[in-house]
Amino acid sequence: MKYLSAYSAQVQTQVMQMLEQKKLAQYLLTKYPNTHQISNDKALRTYVMTFKNQYLKKTAPLSQIKYDDKIHIINNALGLHSYVSRVQGNKLKSKHEIRIGSLFKKAPEDFLAMIVVHELAHLKEKEHNKAFYKLCQSMLPDYHQLELDLRIYLTHLDELASISAEQTHIISEQLI
Repeated sequence: MKYLSAYSAQVQTQVMQMLEQKKLAQYLLTKYPNTHQISNDKALRTYVMTFKNQYLKKTAPLSQIKYDDKIHIINNALGLHSYVSRVQGNKLKSKHEIRIGSLFKKAPEDFLAMIVVHELAHLKEKEHNKAFYKLCQSMLPDYHQLELDLRIYLTHLDELASISAEQTHIISEQLI
């Protein structure tokens, strides 16, 4: 339950019960039945820029937007907003990048939107504070519910991975 550690014991218990009863996948499929077709960096850039142009017109430009295979493993994150400041002559120039974990290539669009909104909000608010979450909600009104459901989705993926690893171990033991 590492993704849900910040939530109440009641929420964690409900998710654990759904896991034990094998109802977590059905819960997620009922709420988010379709995945999106935004599977390459060019399509992702278009998608992100649509949000940025609608809600954050006056923020700094983004120099790079892409999916990243290593983001989840290295940074224990789902998306990254990074910026580099350089002195060029007598001006300070900064470049902003957004990288989204590759696992979102096949996730429901609502989860991709939530990660995109989160990373875009960092263009205005660097810290996770009230203003940051208020900005996220202004771009995506159900942001907090999507964040919870995304964490449930990640818990489900972890459960699938552990079951798969366990089955692989059992099969390999039978072969020996």
